[in-house]
Amino acid sequence: MSERVCVVTGANGGIGRATAAELARRGDTVVMICRSKERGEAARDAIVAEAKHDRVELVLADLSSMAEVRRAAAEIVARHPKIQVLVNNAAVFLPKREVTAEGLEKTFATNYLSHFVLTNLLLPALKAGAPSRIVNVATKTTGLKIDFDNLMLENGYSILKAVGPTKLALILFTQKLARELDGTGVTVNALHPGLVKTDLLEDTPWLMRKIAHLISTTPEKGARTPVYLATSDEVATVSGKLFADCKPVKLTGQATDPAVVEKMWTVSRELAKL
Repeated sequence: MSERVCVVTGANGGIGRATAAELARRGDTVVMICRSKERGEAARDAIVAEAKHDRVELVLADLSSMAEVRRAAAEIVARHPKIQVLVNNAAVFLPKREVTAEGLEKTFATNYLSHFVLTNLLLPALKAGAPSRIVNVATKTTGLKIDFDNLMLENGYSILKAVGPTKLALILFTQKLARELDGTGVTVNALHPGLVKTDLLEDTPWLMRKIAHLISTTPEKGARTPVYLATSDEVATVSGKLFADCKPVKLTGQATDPAVVEKMWTVSRELAKL
């Protein structure tokens, strides 16, 4: 029986579900964080059947709410004071700008800030469970930019303007956190999963959706790199890198600017009230 505890956000579908299922099949205890009770329970039951063990847990939380992120983190740590893997995967593609009850633009809150908060709150358990790994599902950095003067997108909104910066923010977070965790036995890496055929594509414009469906790959293929980063001995001591197809890739643009890395960290801590 595996002693590893793996937490996966957005685990009821797409890359998250495929990642959770593969980790469970390998014998790990998997904690799924999902927003939908119905979809979460259906995914959990299916993964239990595939893995042939019942160490698959469901924690319900709407990650656009930092209050719910904090509640979910407390629930997880109460059950598992030692954690070995955290996969930050959950994301939304929203066709129109939405603002949460806490005053945050919803894409930014869900795709990035929730994972910043969750990771920080689970760090004591990750350190206690070391060697442990944090895996951030992001994207390649080419062409991406964060506008700190328009972080909540009050001026101009589109899916691409909303989603891209959140993925870049995860990469900036990965770099800073890797330095903060040096010597703790906890590593953190980000990854580009490729264009994956998931339900998220249904919220994109018609033409983008049609093209994406033609060139996208399966969630199982998209999950190969997150599973690799969560399990492979080859990356046991690697930290602060971006991977694609299970290989490190070069950072570009703002991701190479130490000042931007530091600013993202400072702004995130302020927004998260940490």
